[in-house]
Amino acid sequence: MSIQRHLSSFFSDQSSSSPTATTSTDKEWEELLKQWQSIHPSINSSEDEKAEPVFGTITWPSLLDYLPSTENAGPSTLRQSQLDNDADKKLSVKRQNGNSDLVTRIQSHLPVQSAFNSLTQLLSSKKSNDEIQSELIEIMGFEGNGLELVEEILKTGNRDIIVDELGSGGATSNLQSQSSPTYLPSNRMSVKAGKGKERKQQINISDVIGSAEDIERRIQEQLERPKAMFSEDGPRVFEQELLPHVYNATGSKAVNTSYGGKMALPMGTQRHINDTFEEVTVPPSNPVPMKRNERPIKIAELPPLARGCFKYVELNRMQSIVQPTAMNTNENMLVCAPTGAGKTDVAIMSIIRVLSQHVISGPSTHPSGFNLNRDAFKIIYVAPMKALAAEIVAKFGKRLAWLNVKVRELTGDMQMTRQEINETQIIVTTPEKWDVVTRKPTGEGELASKVKLLIIDEVHLLNEDRGAVIETIVARTLRQVESSQSLIRIVGLSATLPNYIDVSDFLRVNRYQGLFFFDASFRPVPLEQHFIGVSGKPRSQISARNMDRVVFDKVSELVQAGHQVMVFVHARKETVKTAQKLKEMAIEEGVSTFFETIDHPKYGLYKRDVGTSRNREMKELFDGGFGIHHAGMLRTDRNMMERMFEDNAINVLCCTSTLAWGVNLPAHAVIIKGTQVYDSNKGSFMDLSVLDVLQIFGRAGRPGYETSGVGYICTTQDKLDHYLHTIMAQHPIESKFIPGMVDSLNAEISLGTIANVSEAIQWLGYTYLFVRMRKEPFIYGMPHDVTKDDPQLGNKRNELISQAARLLQAAKMIRYDEISNTFGISDLGRIAAKYYLRYQTIEIFNTKFNPRMSNADLFQMLCEATEFDQIQLRENEVEELEAINKSDLIPLEVAGGATDKRGKVNILLQAHVSKIYIEDFALVSDAAYVAQNAARIIRALLEIALSRNWANCAYLLVELSKCIEQRQWVYDHGLAQLNVLHRDTLHKLNQHTTDDMTIADFRHMSAAELGEFIHMNEKHGQAVLDAANMFPTINMTYKLRPISHDLLQISVKVEPQFKWNNKVSGGSEPFYVWAQDEEGLKIYQWRSVRVQPTTSLIEIDFILPFDEALPTSISIVSISDRWLWSHEQITIHLSDIVMPDQAPHHTELLDIPFLRISCFNDPALESAYRNTITTLNSIQSQAFWTMYHTSVNALIAAPVGSGKSFLGEVAIWNAFRHNSEAQVLVLVPHHHNVQETVARLRSICPRGKNIDIHPLASPSDFARLSAPRGVIGVTTPYALLNNDKIDDTLTSTRLGLYVLEDLHLLDEMYELGVAKILSFARAARTRIVGISSSLEDPSSLATWLGLDTITPIIDNSSSDMIPFQPPALYSFTPANRGNPISVSIKPFNIPHGPTLMRSMIKPTYDILKSNLTSSEGSSAIIFVPSKQSCINMSNDLVKQSGTEMDLNGFLTTPREHLEGLLQQKLKDSNLYEPILHGIGYIHQNSNSTDLSLVLELFANGIIKVLMVTRNLCWNLPVKSNLVLVLSTQYIKLIPIPNKTITIKEKNGSKVQKETFERKIINYSNQELIKMMSFASLNASPLNTQLTNKMFIMCQNEQQILISRILSNGLTLESNLPNLLNGQFSASIDDNIGNGNSGKSREYEKLKDIFKNKLLKQSKELMSSALSFNNNNNNDDNSKNELERKKKKQDLIDLLNNYTYLSTRISKNPSYYDLLKDKEHQIESISRWIDNWFDIINPQQQNNHLTSNKVKGKKKQVNGDAEGIQENGINGDNHEDVEGDEDDDEMDINDDSVAVVGDEVNGDAGEDVGENDGETFEKHGKEVE
Repeated sequence: MSIQRHLSSFFSDQSSSSPTATTSTDKEWEELLKQWQSIHPSINSSEDEKAEPVFGTITWPSLLDYLPSTENAGPSTLRQSQLDNDADKKLSVKRQNGNSDLVTRIQSHLPVQSAFNSLTQLLSSKKSNDEIQSELIEIMGFEGNGLELVEEILKTGNRDIIVDELGSGGATSNLQSQSSPTYLPSNRMSVKAGKGKERKQQINISDVIGSAEDIERRIQEQLERPKAMFSEDGPRVFEQELLPHVYNATGSKAVNTSYGGKMALPMGTQRHINDTFEEVTVPPSNPVPMKRNERPIKIAELPPLARGCFKYVELNRMQSIVQPTAMNTNENMLVCAPTGAGKTDVAIMSIIRVLSQHVISGPSTHPSGFNLNRDAFKIIYVAPMKALAAEIVAKFGKRLAWLNVKVRELTGDMQMTRQEINETQIIVTTPEKWDVVTRKPTGEGELASKVKLLIIDEVHLLNEDRGAVIETIVARTLRQVESSQSLIRIVGLSATLPNYIDVSDFLRVNRYQGLFFFDASFRPVPLEQHFIGVSGKPRSQISARNMDRVVFDKVSELVQAGHQVMVFVHARKETVKTAQKLKEMAIEEGVSTFFETIDHPKYGLYKRDVGTSRNREMKELFDGGFGIHHAGMLRTDRNMMERMFEDNAINVLCCTSTLAWGVNLPAHAVIIKGTQVYDSNKGSFMDLSVLDVLQIFGRAGRPGYETSGVGYICTTQDKLDHYLHTIMAQHPIESKFIPGMVDSLNAEISLGTIANVSEAIQWLGYTYLFVRMRKEPFIYGMPHDVTKDDPQLGNKRNELISQAARLLQAAKMIRYDEISNTFGISDLGRIAAKYYLRYQTIEIFNTKFNPRMSNADLFQMLCEATEFDQIQLRENEVEELEAINKSDLIPLEVAGGATDKRGKVNILLQAHVSKIYIEDFALVSDAAYVAQNAARIIRALLEIALSRNWANCAYLLVELSKCIEQRQWVYDHGLAQLNVLHRDTLHKLNQHTTDDMTIADFRHMSAAELGEFIHMNEKHGQAVLDAANMFPTINMTYKLRPISHDLLQISVKVEPQFKWNNKVSGGSEPFYVWAQDEEGLKIYQWRSVRVQPTTSLIEIDFILPFDEALPTSISIVSISDRWLWSHEQITIHLSDIVMPDQAPHHTELLDIPFLRISCFNDPALESAYRNTITTLNSIQSQAFWTMYHTSVNALIAAPVGSGKSFLGEVAIWNAFRHNSEAQVLVLVPHHHNVQETVARLRSICPRGKNIDIHPLASPSDFARLSAPRGVIGVTTPYALLNNDKIDDTLTSTRLGLYVLEDLHLLDEMYELGVAKILSFARAARTRIVGISSSLEDPSSLATWLGLDTITPIIDNSSSDMIPFQPPALYSFTPANRGNPISVSIKPFNIPHGPTLMRSMIKPTYDILKSNLTSSEGSSAIIFVPSKQSCINMSNDLVKQSGTEMDLNGFLTTPREHLEGLLQQKLKDSNLYEPILHGIGYIHQNSNSTDLSLVLELFANGIIKVLMVTRNLCWNLPVKSNLVLVLSTQYIKLIPIPNKTITIKEKNGSKVQKETFERKIINYSNQELIKMMSFASLNASPLNTQLTNKMFIMCQNEQQILISRILSNGLTLESNLPNLLNGQFSASIDDNIGNGNSGKSREYEKLKDIFKNKLLKQSKELMSSALSFNNNNNNDDNSKNELERKKKKQDLIDLLNNYTYLSTRISKNPSYYDLLKDKEHQIESISRWIDNWFDIINPQQQNNHLTSNKVKGKKKQVNGDAEGIQENGINGDNHEDVEGDEDDDEMDINDDSVAVVGDEVNGDAGEDVGENDGETFEKHGKEVE
């Protein structure tokens, strides 16, 4: 049998062909056919069916692929025996080479036969090793020795050997390799079905493919001609892999119709043509035969945890196939199945898998019998639409209720509080909402970090515009999985997709385990599809008439057959028009009775329900059996229609595609009327997408009620072939990511996950766009062969990122450095990401937004946002819009009126606020959309105004945002917002309330007065009074605190002025507070504070710099974030304020030679210091002479870490040079400093000096000073003042020197101790040496210490005195150091909390990598706020290191060297992984073993990063060259007196817990200076190998003060007024154990010191005041008053003569609320002292108040002076009291903790997406 004759018979009509006698040649062909068919099975196995003629190109595998190799074009034969013999020979040769072992290993590695077959097919293909590498890794996997096997397989020669040895695969390969010539797809013949004799004509194969010479010539021509843009292969045929879970009846090859290929319609397809339409009917698909191992899984076979979740007997076929993977593995999955196949239950299975992993073993008290750890996981279900989300919530909630698993909806309409999030295990959301949630790294970011399962429904929406959002959230999740090394399973659910492998690659699904594809045959109800092409010109009247007729005929036919029909149209108005037209035609045809449902048993009930609706058309249509449904209808009306149709009370439902996507409401038949859809973005009509058609067809058929379904698509004649072709062949879905990439890139930069172009390119590799660009580069604007030169498309990705970055930079949303290729987020970019704004909208705001806009201007600009582009102005709406615009209810002018869509948006927005009734339902829907988006956009505008410090716009935008949310204007009565007053009462209030009245005015009236005021009775007046009292308002007071000559601090106290009502205020009330200029245009600083039910006071500090003269006045504005009428403004006049004089110049650092240690001229001292220092630095060299060769009082104010303590030691050795038996007293502020100082001095002091060095902690220790030899005593102010015999000590003639260390830490106790010393030292002329960090103005301190001064020289020309600094005052700036410290401050606008801390991870890691890897011996110390921050931040740095593929991190030794040591010694398991990455941490609760181990590893350079809590900065024993301060705030819990709350424990018992306020406290200036000291290893001028750096990440408003302190030095004020007024700094409170009891004990000690010791004087004048008798209640008033006056005078003398306060009052009186007038100052000091005696003698207070009334206005005294009171720097213990909270960024879930907020930026809220920040107060527990 010749080839020609055989091929002719293959294409001939079987019915007309005669049987041919079987010959030996025919048998050979039959054998060949059997082999071909075994590899490529046919669709239909029935031999009786007649094959349908192929319409164009044969797309199936050709028999020509199996032709033997020959040089002749004639007939030839192929003998199987020869092939087998050749294969056997080759196989034996290869086995002799010893490769059978490799094959055996491969077989053992792939026990699954399907995977082994896939490997065989892949190795047998003609692809190169590079092309199969990724697929090979996919098959072999990463586990075991998979990668090693891949490497061996790809070695030269091994692949061919393995193919031959694998048997059947080798035979196939041999067949293909022997076929010559190679047949390309482009060479395949196109055979047309002919007629008659032409059909029987034989084909000569040489005529088809030519001779061998022709083939050689064509090949050469193809090689020599230029490369074409398009692929030269013609229609591309893709050979799908033989995947184990792909159930597709159409074969293994599919043509890519994008390149011109054609396809054959299924068997049984019919085409009917008549005058008005053409109809093609496609029958249902034939089912795929069941595989051998398939069987249905019964519910009873499932684990007990799963049985209760399924209410039927067994799973269907699709679910049974998926169940083992879904419920028994954690594999990512993609399930592609027709609508209605049961994909939702696949989601339930994956949920059960997560639940099973969180079952707590042990007995359970829950009715289900299972203990679930419900707080350990979150499951996210992403539904495409809000309506579908609501349906999923109801379905899942019902199915999982028995396990007490809570399911809630989180969409734009349904918000969740923080408590609800914590209580919910499954959150159903939309792609856009989840994108917003995951854009923030906390709060919600905490939510995202707990996610264990992400289910994405309708993944095929990737092909829609919204697909960009799905790509964004999947890419973000995948990056989170890789960076955190955590498991987040992704399950994608989709309709049938042509390129399901691409989508599975995008979702990181293992093709051989997690990819499931089920074709249309798996529909529960078979679907018959009808494609109807209506004649007539598109959108013409003829076409519309024919369309109506065809639709009616089909509907009528179906209804008369007893079926329900859903007619889908593409406009809301069209639903009504179509239903009315069908009703009219039914009446005309006389078939209306078939449509009516009067006989329905519930007809009367439903008719009554319809009658309650105000939708007139719906009422009319219901009588005829018709219904309508679209998104513009009210929710109640839509629900009613759905319920009636489901109950068969309506036969025909005309609806939009929203119903197909959002509600599971099937019908027997669905009809798509028309395929032209208006695209508002493009401004034209577009074809209905294939996905929409498939989704609508998915609603055809009612499972359980009917056995079939019918889908009709009615389109125009010209579109018939298009839809027939695209729906049957289905184009591959493409990515829509490029248009949305700009906004997605901005979100990632804002989140901190992308900081440069390289990371952005990597991020793009996680998207579906990248998958499709590699597969089809030409579609995305690249040559088809681009992947040959650039397999990873790095150039294309770089181009896309660069273009997007330039657009963002042009919109001022990011900072893009094209030289370094780095990104930085701006305020605009952060706000756009937070509020989900498009970059085009920001561009509009950039051009139109200005600081002097009015309300009308702001509304007009708001309406120009591109988010409203989809709003269209319809002709039938203009009249109603104009009527609304001309009404009195629209207060703001609309430019242009209702002439364009911007005007429409403006009118609808104002109509929404004014609550105007809108007739048109489409307008109702548009108004709801406008209001929802406007509320979000106007909030973004508010933050933009705040970021630009525009006071006027900020105020107006706050008010307008509340107008939109409250739906009332500012001129409406404020009490109407509460919804607690009757309408008549509100009407009377509006009628009688004047414009100047406030809520406070109503509070000040009685109920009777209010009743009379509104012309009603007292009862109504009481209702108004109650409403006024619960209306949220606040009261503000302020104090002015000049910091320096150009820096003013305004301390504002905020107090709630309303009665808390939970129904009104909920959990908190947010307010904005800002300081603005006198014109009301510029905001100096602003805060967002949050008032809680337990809040009594909130303190805010504004630090305002003034480069020039002070303004005349400043205003403080407070305004509620929720309530209109809740605002207050205070004007502060600055004319009376006295600013300090400008500080004198600092000491100039001289350029002199460094002194050697030999300058002591003392061999013993030189020998003692030689081990630690050989050369003095610049500061030490400059001050050495004064300190060592003179005995004058001196003050050294030098930078931290500059070696200034050495100068104090120099003064000590000078004292012993003059008197070998001298006494030296060293005063240090901290108790732990005593031991440090003693240890240092003992290590240095030469033994031959015969000097004793003692710590003086208790009164008995001071006796050691009397030893007959040189003595150095080191003590604290508290120990000094607490010594009963201190006078004897201070009057010793041997006392030759006082060294006052760390005077910049001066607090009340330290100041009183120094005052006590000065009272003796001045008279005895004992030398005093003060040592301090750099101070901005140390002159007051020098005066106080008694430094000698030089009389100023009078300049005759100006008559001004030129001041001279005291010669022994060395005041150096922080920059004057031998080893400079480079300081960088990075401000943040994020409130203190998890968001802030996590946003610091990426920049911290970048800083560490850039500084620690570049220099040998470098190390870093990181200060964080709390213990939990240590743990979290170190783990986050480890994750970031993993993301950067840096396995060792900052470890300098191999990991295996440390693992054994850590496993043996480490107590804290959380430390294990960080240490192995070179990161250690210590905190106040660290185990002593861990503490020693971490410090030893850090000191020896084994780990380079040490993380430390804030409060350990005072006694940390190590240093580094790099210091990072992450956040400059911490949280402290303040106990609320006399308030407890009842908490129910898990065991059911109830306990009383103390209630706390959580407040945020700023780091003190002294703490920051101390932290800075760790950024220099030593002060030696020779240590220049490493660069010292300090990085501070702080709040934006803190930047001014911090930068000033670190550049100019500290400011120093006295805290004694606080003490005298009964206000105590945190340092005093923190010295004692905890809480108020510690405060009381310390206060009593200080009172005792003041009464019994401090006022003692050696003079006779003071002797009468030695004793103080508290038991004097029986003394007469005159005696008490006399004694009081005497003691008062003593205290006045002490304050005026010996305290630092006395020197500062004259220089900065306004800081202490004093005037410059001397008499006023004396009067104020007298009042302070009176107040002090009232505190220590409360029994005398009444008498004193009676006899001495203070005249004039009493001023308050500030309790916070430069934050000193927060340090814990005094007495025996400086540490803060530890709290019992988990971390300082936690969400407060326990009702016993009340949070007081002072958020730095944004509108914090209880809903998801918002974070609260807080302000600070002084005392309480610090959160760990």
